[in-house]
Amino acid sequence: MKLLRVGTAGAERPALLDADGTLRDLSALVDDIDGSLLADAAALGRVRDAAAAGGLPVLDAAGPRVGPPLGRIGKIVCIGLNYHDHARETGAEPPAEPVVFFKAPDTVVGPHDTVLVPRGSAKTDWEVELAVVIGRTARYLESAEEGLAQVAGYAVAHDVSEREFQIERGGTWDKGKNCETFNPLGPWLVTADEVPDPQRLSLRLWVNGELKQDGTTAEQIFPVGEVVRYVSQFMTLYPGDVINTGTPAGVAMGHPEPKPYLRAGDVVELEVEGLGRQRQEFKDA
Repeated sequence: MKLLRVGTAGAERPALLDADGTLRDLSALVDDIDGSLLADAAALGRVRDAAAAGGLPVLDAAGPRVGPPLGRIGKIVCIGLNYHDHARETGAEPPAEPVVFFKAPDTVVGPHDTVLVPRGSAKTDWEVELAVVIGRTARYLESAEEGLAQVAGYAVAHDVSEREFQIERGGTWDKGKNCETFNPLGPWLVTADEVPDPQRLSLRLWVNGELKQDGTTAEQIFPVGEVVRYVSQFMTLYPGDVINTGTPAGVAMGHPEPKPYLRAGDVVELEVEGLGRQRQEFKDA
């Protein structure tokens, strides 16, 4: 299923994009697309049955804003330097263990919402990523196969980053990762049954129409199942938590000088195979 949330920010309603590309209203069946729904097999079954029956109310696909496809996110765990090609372009050694940092849930915006360049920023960068949405409580998992079994679905994430804040201002990476609007998510949450192999997905990103990133999840140093297993050794993952699994080569930081960091007026478009497409205009905060 392709689940999404539409409407004004803070007042989104649950919806479904059916097999024919028709936008359907789920408000009569579920309160929201969130961890509670993803953990409830019976509720998800009712949504599937209703979608198959074809009687769900139709929404105007051209009308409502598309919001983040997941509400009430618990935490966003991010994996850094998780692509062989990205490590090479930045001159970094591939990490022996996953690099873990966090983004606050309030960085999440819709896939087509405006993204703000922070005040004082000179190095705002782009990163297309595969986001993993957890559907079952996970703690101390023993295998990558167990890790995959905890995944409810997948989405496109844009891990916008300010490199000076992240790398040159001391401390951890968090200052360069948690500026407002720095995690566009969506348009859809695609349930795991529609993504049989998350290690065979293409990822692409364009800036002002120019292709900048063109990669594949096959380049991940730590694949999705292993990432979930690893993270579960250090924290409990709950339904509705999100893991951003890293970005392939092609970020601004990896370009020769002068590096083409983002400015107000730039337009970024990105997609992950089968998971939909985002488009954001950048403006000054």
